[in-house]
Parts: sequence; C-alpha cells; structure tokens
Amino acid sequence: MLAPIEQLTIEELIRKQRRFFRTQATKSLAFRLSMLTFLKESIKHHEAEILQALEQDLNKSELDAFTTEIGFVYDEITRTTRELKRWMRPKRVRGASIHLGTQSEVMYEPYGTVLVIAPWNYPFQLAMAPLIGAIAAGNTAVVKPSELTPNVAQMITKVLERAFTDRYVVSVEGDKDVATELLAQKWDHIFFTGSTPVGKIVMEAAAKHLTPVTLELGGKSPAIVHEDANIEIAAKRIAWGKWMNAGQTCVAPDYVLVHESKREAFLEAIKREAFTMFGNGVGTKRFTRIVNETHFDRLTAYLTEGDIFFGGQTDRDELKIAPTVLTDIEEDANVMKDEIFGPILPVLTYRQLDEVIEFVSSRPHPLALYLFTETKAVEQTVMKHLTFGGGCVNDVLMHLTNPNLPFGGVGESGMGSYHGRYSFETFSHAKSILRNTTKFDLPIRYPNFKAAEKLIRLVYR
Repeated sequence: MLAPIEQLTIEELIRKQRRFFRTQATKSLAFRLSMLTFLKESIKHHEAEILQALEQDLNKSELDAFTTEIGFVYDEITRTTRELKRWMRPKRVRGASIHLGTQSEVMYEPYGTVLVIAPWNYPFQLAMAPLIGAIAAGNTAVVKPSELTPNVAQMITKVLERAFTDRYVVSVEGDKDVATELLAQKWDHIFFTGSTPVGKIVMEAAAKHLTPVTLELGGKSPAIVHEDANIEIAAKRIAWGKWMNAGQTCVAPDYVLVHESKREAFLEAIKREAFTMFGNGVGTKRFTRIVNETHFDRLTAYLTEGDIFFGGQTDRDELKIAPTVLTDIEEDANVMKDEIFGPILPVLTYRQLDEVIEFVSSRPHPLALYLFTETKAVEQTVMKHLTFGGGCVNDVLMHLTNPNLPFGGVGESGMGSYHGRYSFETFSHAKSILRNTTKFDLPIRYPNFKAAEKLIRLVYR
C-alpha cells in the first residue's frame, strides 16, 4: 500500500509533481544545491536510525553500513555540489565548414518527473545515489524502496519527508503490486537497479510510453587469475570483494578462472584470507545475513553442485551461509548459469588464455570483470576481446569508487550509467542548439544560387 502522503493516489502524486516541475522552480542552480544540502542534512539527522535499520534488515555492521551505504552517499552529494555549476553550463561544440557564422552548444535540461526503483542489497545507497543525480539534473522524483528491506524503506521515507515536500521528491513504499502500479504510469525517465528478469519487465512497461530507462542489472562477473598474478594479493582482494555483504553485491566476483599451475596456491590463499576477514560466517556475529528464506534456499541448493573446498556451513534460522568455495563444477551447473548473489564462489581452472576468452565471451556480457596479471600483453588481450560493463586490473570493486568513471552494464547486465557527472547526464536531456548570425547570409544553401551543387560537392568532399 502507499505510504501515508496525504493519502494521494499514485496518479494524483505524479500530477502534483508535474505541476510543480512546470513552475520551473527545480531548474535553477540555487534550488538544486539547496535541495542536495537538505538531503544531506536529513540523512545526518537520521544516521543512527539508518544504521540500525541496516542492521535489522541485513545484519550489517556499523562499519560496513557506513562505508558502503551512508558514507558513499555523503561523498556523492559533496562531489555533486562542488561540480554542479560546471556540469550545468552549456557545452560549446565545433561546427562544420558549412556553419560559418554559427555557434553550436549542448544544453542540459531535466527530463521532468522520474521514477527510481531501488534494490535490497544496498538498499539505502542504491536509492539515494541515483536520486542525487535526479535532483542535480533538476527533476522531480518518486523513489520506490525495496520491500525486502522494510526497515530501511521506512527510513528512506523518513529522510525524504524531512528534506522535501511530496510535490518534489517522495518515497512510495509497497510490494510488487505497488511497483506494477508505478510502472503503469507515464514517466519522463525510469531508473531501475535489480535483476535482469525484472529489468525486462521494467523495460517492457516503459516501452508502452516510450519512456527512456536506465537499467543497472547484474550477471556473472568473472575474476581471472593468470599464471603470473600475485597470488596472495589476488586471493586477498577477491575474498574481500566476494564476501563483503555476504556476496550480495551486483559486481562481486561471481566465479574465478585461475590458471591450473596456480590452482592449489590460490585455493589455500583465499581460504586463509576468507577466515581471516570473515571467520566461518555462520558463527560470526557481524557477517551479513541473506535477505530472506527464498534467497537462502536458492543459495543452499548450489552447494550440492560441486565439491566444497571450504565453508558450506548454513544456518536457516539466522539466514547465514558461510563463505564457501566450490571446485570441480560442471560448466552447465545452475551455479554457473545463474547470478549467484551470495557467499558461494566457484573456482575453475584453465590452461591457455584463449580458453578464458572463449568461456567468458560465450556467455552474456558481465557487469564487471577482474583480471589479475603482471603482464601488459595479457591485459591488452583480455580488454580487446571481452565486453563487460567495467572492471579492474589487479583489484575488484574499486572502479565503483571513482566518481569520474561511469558505472553501468552492457547487454544483459544493463544499459546506461551513473555516478558523478554521469548521474547528472543520465537524468538530463542533452538539447542541441545552433545560433546563426543575421549579419550575412550564405547563399550556397538556396536552390536558386548558381553553381550551388558544385560548391556543395566541394564542401562535402
């Protein structure tokens, strides 16, 4: 059901936001900056409650919750506030030879009223980060938090109610029926973060109104550990990236392809690092839990599809699964078809780099790819032959933390990107403007000009 916002229907709420958008109030730099400030102040006011909600819903530790959720949002607001004036300036572009006497520029204008649909794995950050872009671009917005993290959803509503009026930005809580009703409306842009199957539903609904969409999806992101890799560093960084948030991260390494000569060394190293950082998971108080029983049961079914090298412990009452590595897995096993989105890591081996290229390229394009190597030629081969959203060489996840890099998928892993300036541009329409002089008028373009065809052919040679 709808959150109590004057008991407005969704249709009435959208009409109210459209009326406010038409006043032009959201378009000034001063308004956008003040709204970003209000948002940051509201988050700070509710910070302790947000941390508590993240613990209640996902058992996130305070350090984990602040670093990956709240702190990330603070940083995004700070950077956006600092750069927004420059982003908003029209961008001058060069003309062609036939444009003598003209000036051309690209102006960025807001789409209008936008919808942001957030997921449950980083329920606060992945609601707020796109919203920051929507505000910076001058839109009004409706945010749909995930119903699978109800305490965080309530906090998102409280944060937005304190910062804004519902005619500008508002949270609408509810289950999939509410999401369906929201998607049935006409929006000016839809930003969705979640699974590929649901992304297809969002895109289908948007197509009925020719609404542009940004889809931040997922996929099976590989980590490639080549024979010349620093095994200790690779194991440590992959362990950190995989088992942070119990593997419930869209860009977590989904499986590892390790050169057969380094298999045993890698397995021993990642086992050591996993226990050092996360213990056995089940008995570790601060290890993130699986979001619900449905996902828990889905994940535990994967444990029978390979040999458990370490881990494998489960606790359904606490919704916890230990950091686990599976070996000797069939390529057509479900754990190698589905995005795992949990603390289970298949490890496969290869002999030649060509095998890696064939294995990864024969599957849907992943959201991320991580390569561990000390050889530039290996890096160049992988980057040239494999398509993926973004990634790292000799690291994992860290490309997300650079606001100057676009974050987004390709193909089945998504479309569009955001973070930093890319968020502003995602929620903006780039409007092309050409200004011509009236001090003179080139006659060449008019059909009654003698030798027009000959001159035009010379111009376009």
